[in-house]
Amino acid sequence: MTDGTSLSGKTALITGGSRGIGAALARRFAAAGIHVAIGYQTRGDAAKNLAAEITKAGGQCLPVQGDITDSDAVHKIVSGTVARFDRLDILVNCAGIAPYVPLGEMDAAHVRAMFDANVLGTVLVSQAALSHLPSPGGRIVNFASALAFRPIPKSSIYSASKAAVVALTHAWSKELGPKGITVNAIAPGVIATDMTANILAERGAGIVASTPLGRIGQPEDVAGIALFLCSPEAGWITGRTIIADGGVT
Repeated sequence: MTDGTSLSGKTALITGGSRGIGAALARRFAAAGIHVAIGYQTRGDAAKNLAAEITKAGGQCLPVQGDITDSDAVHKIVSGTVARFDRLDILVNCAGIAPYVPLGEMDAAHVRAMFDANVLGTVLVSQAALSHLPSPGGRIVNFASALAFRPIPKSSIYSASKAAVVALTHAWSKELGPKGITVNAIAPGVIATDMTANILAERGAGIVASTPLGRIGQPEDVAGIALFLCSPEAGWITGRTIIADGGVT
């Protein structure tokens, strides 16, 4: 079990950290004694409220604003984190978008926006963080999706972008293994967040019925996996994508 003592005092940057799964990770990491920087693009109030909540609970949290698809903004996000905490041990690439569009109705802008947010953003932030991660001991956790392995109608571009994240994770683990930096990914199924509210309203009962564990996943279900992957106990795991969807896949 990860008791947090082995992670206390380390620093993590979590992109997309102001809400949903990212916010759950920020809370869980801070409770383990990790200093947390939460990256956000537009949800400034949510990021500041979460930082205040974590600080009130005795943790250390820094909101850092920027567009992860813009190289200059990404370098400011990373440099701001390092300037505040004087180190960066963990990167969690959690930011992303997930609109579904059927074939025949998608346009170039839709495809570019999806791959920019879900793939390019992951690449740019990882590159900017790389020189700061400890070698050995650095951790990168990417967010893919169970839909990379079992796409559904209208999810083709989203699924493809997350399949790219799986490939990046595997490839980077080969490149960074000699440095002692692990790279893993989490591929959640449907998790109850504001991003999935419409999906759950439309077909939540069907999702529960098709899930062996018989419920909808919660952000906290994913946070524990991320914390484990960042711990010394997971030091012999790299290049893997963990599907966390209650047994659906």
